[in-house]
Amino acid sequence: MAISRFFLPVLLLFLSIPCVTVLGADVPEAFPGALGFGRYATGGRGGQVYHVTTLNDSGPGSFRDAVSQPKRTVVFDVAGVIKISSKVQVASDITIAGQSAPGEGVVVYGDGVTFSGSRNVIVRYMRFRGSIGMSRGSCTLIADDAQQMIFDHVSVQWGRWDNLHIQNSKDITMQHCIIGEAIEPQRFGALLERPDNLSFYYCLWINNQSRNPKAKARMEFVNNVLYNWGSNGFVGGHSAAAHYQDLVGNYFIAGPSSTGSYASQFSETDHVYHTGNYLDMNKNGMLDGVLIPDADTLARGATFMTVPAVFDPARTRVLPASDAYDLVLREAGASKVRDAVDQRAVAHLGSLGFQGGIIMQESEVGGQPELQGGRVEADADRDGIPAAWELKAGLSDQDPRDAARVAASGYTFLEEYLNSGL
Repeated sequence: MAISRFFLPVLLLFLSIPCVTVLGADVPEAFPGALGFGRYATGGRGGQVYHVTTLNDSGPGSFRDAVSQPKRTVVFDVAGVIKISSKVQVASDITIAGQSAPGEGVVVYGDGVTFSGSRNVIVRYMRFRGSIGMSRGSCTLIADDAQQMIFDHVSVQWGRWDNLHIQNSKDITMQHCIIGEAIEPQRFGALLERPDNLSFYYCLWINNQSRNPKAKARMEFVNNVLYNWGSNGFVGGHSAAAHYQDLVGNYFIAGPSSTGSYASQFSETDHVYHTGNYLDMNKNGMLDGVLIPDADTLARGATFMTVPAVFDPARTRVLPASDAYDLVLREAGASKVRDAVDQRAVAHLGSLGFQGGIIMQESEVGGQPELQGGRVEADADRDGIPAAWELKAGLSDQDPRDAARVAASGYTFLEEYLNSGL
């Protein structure tokens, strides 16, 4: 049936309105609790299930092979250290379900993982760590020219230039993440260059010399905790282009390495809205910070905004900064089972000023520890859902098509399992 010239503009307008309903069907968020601009990523929903069965750098069953093709949900039958010798490129339409790994889970260690040029990705409960062995200009996690991604409970550490680099990207969320312990030569947290609609919720920025992050961006930064920055904490864009940074309900907590420069390097092209942010500079082992006035005391030199540019308070319940601290302490990083590296980070935070350090290389803190394995549940039809869970859900443990079947929630049954807490 032809569409009339009158009806076509109306149809295009309707399709352009952000919503969660498509042709009458509810479209669920990436997973329950997904927030921010990346929350409607679908990842590998309904596609192939790929089992990672080896810790090898490459080849069949490897993580590198798993993420090399689109329309996949990646699950793990192994736990341990996946030592990589070169960057891993992640394709579009991928779900990386780190929560499916047995035991202490997995870490991708030794070089970076790049999501650049890809779109529609969900990553949960993963650890990505660089090393002193990668090139000096390397970052651990890169998402340049990317779109519609969400990173949840992800640990990002040991980047040599920055831990995290996001450039010219759109609709990206990082929530419940740890971005910390960057190593030499720069030891920086993150460089955000011209991303649009970027969300950080409930993240821990810890033991980075500066750039926690550097925000040349249009972004919302909500209920994060910054601890033990070195020369600088949160850094403005301070460039000719206009930037928009909405900072809401964050906690800035000084550690042993911290200067008084908890937020700095802003210029009039930085358009800053901030409210509900707290600062604790006394390093006394107690959480007893003071409210930063809702004026330009946080971002001196910036253009102060009285209304947010991107943050929508109706979309998300904002926690008081002290509650955000408790949540970050409890949940940040790959916290299904925290390994020694993340345990050290949250112990430093919990010391509230007494512990923490900015390192030159990972060997100073013991390097990457081994991770313990665990029991892998039987999955006869290899659909990513253990047989015992399928039988309880009234599914067949002999029919791999169950994974892509859609439950009443709008999620596939594979997603229902992965979202269940396992």
